[in-house]
Amino acid sequence: MTTAAEALPRINVMKPWLGEDEVAAVTEVLQSGWVAQGPRVAEFERAFAEAMQATDAVATSSCTNALQVALLVAGVGAGDDVVVPSLSFIATANAPTYVGARPVFADVDAATGNVTVDTLQAAVTDATRAVIVVDQGGIPVDLDPIRAICDPRGIVVIEDAACAAGSTYHGRPVGSGAEIAAWSFHPRKILTTGEGGMITTSRPDWAIRARRLREHAMSASAADRHADLVSPPEEFGEVGFNFRMTDLQAAVGLVQLAKLPDAVQRRRQNAAYYRQQLTDVRGIRLVDDPACGTANFQSLWLEVDADYPLDREGLLLALAEVGISARRGIMAAHRQPAYRGRDTGTAPLPVTDRLTDNTLILPLFHQIEQTELDRVITVIRSAGAI
Repeated sequence: MTTAAEALPRINVMKPWLGEDEVAAVTEVLQSGWVAQGPRVAEFERAFAEAMQATDAVATSSCTNALQVALLVAGVGAGDDVVVPSLSFIATANAPTYVGARPVFADVDAATGNVTVDTLQAAVTDATRAVIVVDQGGIPVDLDPIRAICDPRGIVVIEDAACAAGSTYHGRPVGSGAEIAAWSFHPRKILTTGEGGMITTSRPDWAIRARRLREHAMSASAADRHADLVSPPEEFGEVGFNFRMTDLQAAVGLVQLAKLPDAVQRRRQNAAYYRQQLTDVRGIRLVDDPACGTANFQSLWLEVDADYPLDREGLLLALAEVGISARRGIMAAHRQPAYRGRDTGTAPLPVTDRLTDNTLILPLFHQIEQTELDRVITVIRSAGAI
């Protein structure tokens, strides 16, 4: 017997927007004979820095690695506390752990899912050396008030902009006001290189050290050594890492970066359509632009409350029954086995718990069809009318 889900084409929660231009870019790199970190990576770094209005950009193999290196160049290490939102992908908490620091969990704002001045202050300790603020799902964090209280106290503010390429803060690209920020190019992000990450910073000295650390802390990069017929002997001034991006990935990233404005515009149009069609359904709330900026809606999340006939799990099941793949909302790191029972601070996290239990992420991607949007909307409206 054929089920409803089998009878209808599946709607995924996300699809990367890749095509022939990316294929051609990768083919060109393959034909060049230089596929490791080289000229395409350098070109991608320059283009990304310009697009994000940053002084410097340093490509890495993932956003997690970018966060780890950002902490190191900012001087964070053993014995330090780093305040992070629990409501974030686990990498946000893992990065301080990797450098020997203690992640201290802060709560978030109910409307945006982002940390605020108040939630950070409730979690800051005497040992706090840095805070990591996240543009959750592409919703821009209100950075200026946070820097206003952190900068005078010598607390480094690191912006985890993993989801936020194409979002804006006070009319400028997200991350442009940060001393240092980390970005992700995972396939679920709007701008993808398959895997990969980037650091942007206003500090040239931090950029220089980040470039060394990502390549085993060698005194000369592989590309520079290759350029000389007789390369000088390399030196290793500290323990570094192999966090390099390849030219194959960077070639894809350059094409994706050129497509970013169109991708964001399309996602915002689709998010607006969802909101327009669901505005009168009681018991649900879709995340929206904050007052401080505009979102790229990398993840369009919906909160289900007691006025809706189904709970979050029930709505996920109703969507799945007709072939629609939604996802549970952002996880809470403090409830994961890796951090349960660890010393991660004492700030209360009621909003984090509420959003973790009651939110889901709706299908939203550049290629989604009107008929697919309407299928999702029909299920939500029908379940809301039970």
